Amino acid sequence: MEFNWKLFLTALGLAFILEGLPYFLAAEKMPTVLKALSERKPGELRGLGMTAILSGLALLFFLRASGG
Repeated sequence: MEFNWKLFLTALGLAFILEGLPYFLAAEKMPTVLKALSERKPGELRGLGMTAILSGLALLFFLRASGG
């Protein structure tokens, strides 16, 4: 199996877009959001991150299984 650089870079570009959207669309609220996140316990942040990872993996799994 060959590594698909085009697909990888496309996914990375999409990740950058999605990460940048909140800062662009709600720049005035981001300091409050970031402060609230900084006050959370590491375990809570880890759980949030794991939920995001598992959701992404599930989405990819179902998309690939459906032939998409």
